[in-house]
Amino acid sequence: MSRGLTIGEFAQATQLSVRTLRRYHESGLLEPASIDPSSGYRYYTTGQIPSAQVIHRLRELDVPLAEVGKILATDDPEIRAELIATHLDRLQDSLDRTRAAVTSLQRLLRPAPGELAVELRSEPARMVAAITDVVDLDDVLPWYDGAMAELDSAVPSHQRLGPPGGQYDNELFTAGGGMVVVYYPVAAPPSYGRVRPLELPAVDLAATIHHGAHDDIDVTYGRLATWAHNHTLTVTGPVQETYTVGPRDDPNPTSWRTEIAWPVFRLSYQGPFRK
Repeated sequence: MSRGLTIGEFAQATQLSVRTLRRYHESGLLEPASIDPSSGYRYYTTGQIPSAQVIHRLRELDVPLAEVGKILATDDPEIRAELIATHLDRLQDSLDRTRAAVTSLQRLLRPAPGELAVELRSEPARMVAAITDVVDLDDVLPWYDGAMAELDSAVPSHQRLGPPGGQYDNELFTAGGGMVVVYYPVAAPPSYGRVRPLELPAVDLAATIHHGAHDDIDVTYGRLATWAHNHTLTVTGPVQETYTVGPRDDPNPTSWRTEIAWPVFRLSYQGPFRK
C-alpha cells in the first residue's frame, strides 16, 4: 500500500520548496498525512495539494500565518471570504500608500521647471454650511467622505455658491490631530444633522492649484511654503483647500483641481493684496 507522496514529490506537485513545506508543517498550517516513525520522512496525499497551494497564495498576499490558520480552519465560506476580504482591504491600503509615495518621489526627483504660480488675494468674510470636528490625521480621508456625503444631502446643488472646501488646523499635522472643517458656500446655511452655519472671517491668502490626484499633493504644499518664505510671507492660520474639480465631478484623476491656500501676512508692507 502506497504511503503517499514524499515531501520531494509533493514539492514538485505544488511548485513549493521542501523548505517551505517544512515551515508550513512546523507552523501547523499543513501537517503531512503521515510521518514514518523510524526515518522521520514526511508523506502527503494528493488531496492536500489544493490546501498547500491556497496557503502559498495567501502568503504571497502577506496574510499573517495566524490568519492563514483561521482561514483554513473554518468550513464556513462566508467567514472564510470575510477573513480574506479584511486582509485584502489592508493590502489595498498598503498599495495606495505605496503608489502615493512613488508618485511623490517622482515629482521630487523630477521637479517642474520654473516658479510655482501663486495668487495673492484678499477674501472677504463669507457664510458657509459646515461640518466641524476634531479628527486624527490618519482618519481624515474616511471622515471627509462621510462629512461630504452629509453636506451633499443637506445642501442641494442649486443652493451652493461655489465648490466645496475644507480648512485644516496646523495641529492636525504637528500633533497628529486637530480641527477640520468642510463646507459649501451658501447664502442661507441650514442646521441639519451635523451641518451648521459658519462664518469664515476675511483673510489674505497665498493660493496655488494642485493638478491631479492627491498622491503627491505634499509636493505642492512644500513648493507653496517655499514660495511664501521666499516672498517674505508668514503663514498665520489653518490651510484652506477648495475642491474645484474632484472625484464627485469627474472620475478621471488627471482632471482634478485642488486650490491650496494659506492665510498669510507680509513682514514688510508691499501694498494691498488683490481683492
